[in-house]
Amino acid sequence: MLTRKRPQDAHAQRLLTLYGELDQPDRATLLALAEFLRARADVASPEQPPAAIPAPKELPRPERESVVAAMRRLSETYHMLDKGAVLHQASALMGAHVMHGKAAAEVIDELERLFQQAYQRLLQD
Repeated sequence: MLTRKRPQDAHAQRLLTLYGELDQPDRATLLALAEFLRARADVASPEQPPAAIPAPKELPRPERESVVAAMRRLSETYHMLDKGAVLHQASALMGAHVMHGKAAAEVIDELERLFQQAYQRLLQD
């Protein structure tokens, strides 16, 4: 009797195959992206908006920063934002970096604008 693999099993196997073909830095990048996507899935929308919107935390941008580290920094800086909407847009920017080789500094600049714009919209609403 033949059994058919479920689609997610085939995807998992393909991902493992690709992982095995990557060098160590690319494996670390793939793992960071997977962790980011998993965190995005865990984000829950706030139950009730706060009475006052807090100011962003002042966390300076390090001279050399990875895109994943920038996401962590910006998430902490703009802790008051609904991460679901921001992370959806940010995942496209991370994909441009990881999959298409867009420069990290360029992606981080765009991420900073994205978070700042989301904060401004929150203040206006």
